[in-house]
Amino acid sequence: MDSLFRVFDDNGILFDNMLENISKAKSSVYLETYRFATDSLGKKFRDILIEKAKAGVKVMVLIDAWGSDFDNEFFEPLVQSGALLRVYKKILWQRRYFSKNHCRNHRKILIIDDRISYIGSSNLTEYSISWRELNLRIEEENLVKLFKTSFEESFRSYNKYSTKKKSYKRNKYYNSWVLLQDVPTPYNQTIKRYYQNMISLSKKEIIIESPYFLPGYKIRKRLCEAAQRGVKVTVIMPYHSDVHLVDIVRRKYLGELHQGGVTLMFYTLGNLHSKGFMVDNEVFSISSANFDYRSFRYQYELALIGKEPSIINSLKTHFEITLNNSRQFDYFSWQRRSRVEKLFEYLLLPFRYLM
Repeated sequence: MDSLFRVFDDNGILFDNMLENISKAKSSVYLETYRFATDSLGKKFRDILIEKAKAGVKVMVLIDAWGSDFDNEFFEPLVQSGALLRVYKKILWQRRYFSKNHCRNHRKILIIDDRISYIGSSNLTEYSISWRELNLRIEEENLVKLFKTSFEESFRSYNKYSTKKKSYKRNKYYNSWVLLQDVPTPYNQTIKRYYQNMISLSKKEIIIESPYFLPGYKIRKRLCEAAQRGVKVTVIMPYHSDVHLVDIVRRKYLGELHQGGVTLMFYTLGNLHSKGFMVDNEVFSISSANFDYRSFRYQYELALIGKEPSIINSLKTHFEITLNNSRQFDYFSWQRRSRVEKLFEYLLLPFRYLM
């Protein structure tokens, strides 16, 4: 594989590489992540960042208060070392608790010395170390610049967006690459719109990997339309995700998708948390975004769209291994699910925007 790009689906290997790259940083380390845990893994990342900040490296960290369960005592040594830390939207206990607190920064990127960048699905947590993920390491100067610019913009404006405003951030381009930037808004859902177009333009094959698969009507319709015009459409999700309520609500849509010709696969070897999307073995997306209402509507997300052949080849292998450890949706069992199961699906359906 081209040394400029490397795909990771094993968190243990990914985190070791990240820590090694940070330890060799000479000028800067920028980290933006949803979950920065206070466990043993989080401590490893915090301590190496403290070490680099004390050595004069510019360290900037942007985390989500909800996702990281923000602990001031844990992060105080990082601030004292000279690193710049910003925390997106601390939880506000007030009357409009859900509407005020539901917008989150779900992005996951790391940029080192303007030379190396990472993007993908992995949070910095010990408990998810065994999950199947999808991340990309990039060592291509012009692409890394896109990530750096995106991070700097987010760091400056990290608390300014509101779903009441028609907010958006411009996509960033380099040759055939596109870095899609979503902000919390019901109006300009950039990643969803781009994905819908990719599905509509597909000719041979679509493969989607998502831990939380709750697509809206337009995406479901386009997936079924693609299958009906002869495109091989495969969706892979975990048999049991870490959010059981999502698993219940998604059942509501599975029969419709199956009848529309979509192949549904359930990963059984632990939890699947990767967010991958590939069309016609020609164009791919590696991102922080799930195929669900919450990612597309309420969260800051990033998706890298590209056509790099070496990455396509790695993704083919990645998806093949995932499928080899998955089992196919059983439509007849779905039809025979109990009235109680159907009732829970019905009762939880209105909350699909919040899951």
